[in-house]
Amino acid sequence: MQKSALIFTLSLCLQSTAALAEDLSANEPLLVAKLSSTNTAKSRSSSSKWSALNPAKLKLRSASALVMDIHGNDVYAKDANKARPIASITKLMTAMVTLDAKLQLKNKITITKADRDRVKGTGSRLKYGAKLTREQMIQLALMSSENRAASALGRSYPGGTAVFVKAMNKKAKLLGMRNSHFADPAGLKPGNKASARDIATMVRAAMRYPLIRKATTTKKMTVYPYRGRGPLRYGNTNRLLKNKNWEIRLSKTGYIREAGRCLTMQAEISHQPLVIVLLNSYGKLTPTGDSNRIRKWIEGGIKL
Repeated sequence: MQKSALIFTLSLCLQSTAALAEDLSANEPLLVAKLSSTNTAKSRSSSSKWSALNPAKLKLRSASALVMDIHGNDVYAKDANKARPIASITKLMTAMVTLDAKLQLKNKITITKADRDRVKGTGSRLKYGAKLTREQMIQLALMSSENRAASALGRSYPGGTAVFVKAMNKKAKLLGMRNSHFADPAGLKPGNKASARDIATMVRAAMRYPLIRKATTTKKMTVYPYRGRGPLRYGNTNRLLKNKNWEIRLSKTGYIREAGRCLTMQAEISHQPLVIVLLNSYGKLTPTGDSNRIRKWIEGGIKL
């Protein structure tokens, strides 16, 4: 009898272990690289390469900054663990939560008074009654930082905006974003906070979504939200996309007074995929300037 009980207990343990492994496998897309012995060797090799760089030679004006390689190695870090307001960088999480819900991207969403900005009072060319598909709302929220589009995505989520924001924070926790909190889909509230390191984690996760990669690197977009009226033309808020010296795979800008100018990107520098995060930059052109300083610092300091 005791032997049968022991066998039954061992069977339960094995089943639990298998279930845990299955859960971990399901969440595997959250990771950029598996920690196999091969990848560990690559990580060490990459880390050795970055050691040739002299951080003292890089003078950035952003309050927090992080440059991270594809293996999770820090290339450069400045106050990278402090949570700060992140403004419209929030919209990366908004897009991921929307896409995770598997909602119909071709369904049209109508802008209503509920989508107006009651926090900062910003305007929008998407007037009440404007209709666009959910996919177009995601694209405008990401590439041109359209606040009403982001608000409409949260409002049209099953359960509404409050449930959507809970899903944003749940997603952040699952990703391992330890110093983060989300308060609204558009990033207008100063309560949307994250550390530069957490944003790097979010960017690495967002790279798994083809629509996010495409939308954030699209330079221009034309939409027809009003029946019988002409088009609205939008441009990307990241001016570096127009610079031929940059190879950008994903990007998002952000600004509110409490957050300052913010920018995050995944870009290739010297043939190396890197995540760049710049928070609380003073001056409209500071994120662009800091990004160029980072690129020149890396290109001038490492051997290929």
